[in-house]
Amino acid sequence: MKGATPASIAVEPGEGGLHRIVLTHPRGGRAELYLHGAHLASWRDASGDELLFVSGESRFDAEAAIRGGVPVIFPQFADQGPLPKHGFARTAAWTVEGQSATEEEAVVTLRLADSEATRAIWSHAFRADLTVRLSDALRMELAVENAGDAPMEFTCALHSYFRVEDVRRATVQGLAGTRYRDKVADGAESTQAEDALEIAGETDRVYMDAPPTLRIRDEAGGRTVRIERTGFADAVVWNPWSDLAAKLPDLADDEYLRMLCVESANAATPVRLDPGARWVGTQTIRREG
Repeated sequence: MKGATPASIAVEPGEGGLHRIVLTHPRGGRAELYLHGAHLASWRDASGDELLFVSGESRFDAEAAIRGGVPVIFPQFADQGPLPKHGFARTAAWTVEGQSATEEEAVVTLRLADSEATRAIWSHAFRADLTVRLSDALRMELAVENAGDAPMEFTCALHSYFRVEDVRRATVQGLAGTRYRDKVADGAESTQAEDALEIAGETDRVYMDAPPTLRIRDEAGGRTVRIERTGFADAVVWNPWSDLAAKLPDLADDEYLRMLCVESANAATPVRLDPGARWVGTQTIRREG
């Protein structure tokens, strides 16, 4: 629309002196994206409501991952391999590859490429781009290119922490009939019978070939968030519950009640890329009510 106010993008000091990019939308949305780890640390919708959870105990420094928001997991999910847990992308320094702002959306792309440090623990040449698009919804796109001369494999995730008022009154909807691997049960595989997963204890499940659309119903908070995925075969649902939360130094003992992770992932089966090939996965989250 002619004369409409455009979205905006600004770089400013963030928590701990780390640089962050702030995206704002003329209808009221706001997102904060850190160069450290390409970490999305905040998304407020048009009403000003915060949709993501970040721990008040989280360290904001260049040596540690931020606890909450949306960490980028690459090239290894969890401890499924020889690399540091969840890989190196979430603690790496990313660079700005591009940005644009119109009256419809604000868009920023950050890039991480192989370096002497990454090749010392993972021999592959690669380029990884994270693109964040803020409009009425929030869309994240992770793209990985094999820049080397040999095939490579990786697992990955957008490890999204959603804010809920009380996880004991929250459900993940849309999982009926989906097979999952349960880490809490020593990796045993089962099939979800109910459409809605209730969280009543420590939960750590990889739902394999999950439906492309899931919903979080935050009953206590009176809202529903829809999560749509492409390119990511799996959905991971995680909450540490009380015992594990007490062991995590960057999570307050009671904060597990206010968070629920529903992650877009390729965790069960690695992505394989031939030289020059590119993989793309997307996650779009929006509030429905």
